[in-house]
Amino acid sequence: MEYHAKEFTTLTTKEFLEIVKLRISVFVVEQNCPYQEVDEADEFAWHTWLQEGPDIVGYTRIIDKGDTVTFGRVIINPDYRGKKLGNKLLEETLKVIEDKYPNRPIIIGAQAHLTDFYGAFGFEAISDVYLEDDIPHINMRRN
Repeated sequence: MEYHAKEFTTLTTKEFLEIVKLRISVFVVEQNCPYQEVDEADEFAWHTWLQEGPDIVGYTRIIDKGDTVTFGRVIINPDYRGKKLGNKLLEETLKVIEDKYPNRPIIIGAQAHLTDFYGAFGFEAISDVYLEDDIPHINMRRN
């Protein structure tokens, strides 16, 4: 399994197509949440993914917020779930953040049911639960 981290301008058209197909299939179709999934942040983000052969197994998007960094669009391909690949994906994502944005705090808007998952990586809740696109979320921070 290979891990990739690329800025938008270095993605191939095929890579971006496969990323967007997976993101839409999970965040719009599977989660039944119609929203503008592809947005302006894509152009300035680091796109990271695990790949097995032609399949994108997992994906994250890292965004520089100035004093802080965030990541989101965290996905494990439904065909690869249940194999603890979320841990590997997050470990690799955090390595990219430390390399590109050393010593900056990371603030994320996590789906609330994943609080323990992110907590295992040093994230702590910094907000109450709120609804984003009708899905419970919580802001979390890692220093």
